[in-house]
Amino acid sequence: MAPQWSLFDAEGNEVKSSDFKGKPLIIHFWATWCPYCKKLQPGLDKLYKKYHDQGLQMIAISLREDEGAKPQDELIARGMSFKTLINGDKVAMEKFFARGTPTTFFINAQGQVVVATRLSDPNDPRLEQVVKSILVN
Repeated sequence: MAPQWSLFDAEGNEVKSSDFKGKPLIIHFWATWCPYCKKLQPGLDKLYKKYHDQGLQMIAISLREDEGAKPQDELIARGMSFKTLINGDKVAMEKFFARGTPTTFFINAQGQVVVATRLSDPNDPRLEQVVKSILVN
């Protein structure tokens, strides 16, 4: 089962794992300085947009940021439609045991982690395959 967590977005709004209860979810751990994250994100965003109407949720969690980094502004500048939470180091490392970026978790509606991956190829067909698998109830 996916761990319980709570973080804040750039505006100070709290977001909790329970907000996504009963919904398939992609959690994308990333950093603004990570070139592999920048490469992967358009592929994740495409999948999020394609399957959002079928209930797919997505949240990014920023970690290991440089002083003064503005992760949400960076995603907006990159044209991404998903939100990010900030200061996610503790959640990434202590709850998900994610050691590097990008690390992406695919969680089904029952709250089970189906796949955790370090893939950075936005066109890897396995990404869409796993999204389809977590949409099945």
